[in-house]
Amino acid sequence: MIRQPHTLSREVIVASAIEQVVAELRLIDVADYIAFIRLEHFACLSDLVDSASELFFAPGTLRLGNGGEAHVDWSGSPRIVLDLELRPHGVTVYFQLTLTENDASVVLNYISFEKPDEDPSRNTELLQATLEDARIRKPVPIA
Repeated sequence: MIRQPHTLSREVIVASAIEQVVAELRLIDVADYIAFIRLEHFACLSDLVDSASELFFAPGTLRLGNGGEAHVDWSGSPRIVLDLELRPHGVTVYFQLTLTENDASVVLNYISFEKPDEDPSRNTELLQATLEDARIRKPVPIA
């Protein structure tokens, strides 16, 4: 996939927006993620994502997309990849959240704007504004 020049700034916006949700998702034992993914219990994963996001975003703003992946072997730390969707008003963001032992990262797959501007930087500003509007609580820095 060819990455667009504005993708990195949008990944930073999405990662910052879901930082508190990621902290909540980290409270879930990695064995539960592995079991739900391996047994294809994606409704259980969806419930976990909904529960983690309900304190921070309006209902339906962040949800599980097509599922997830569990990368586990004998020699390393597990890596959980969740397909997620952010749906603030007028924008849909499809992305993957990767959780590892000490790290979390976001990779954008696709963004759809209901009324896109010709200028990508304005679309990036719109993404930031709509995510802010979808918040229930303003973010508190995590120490």
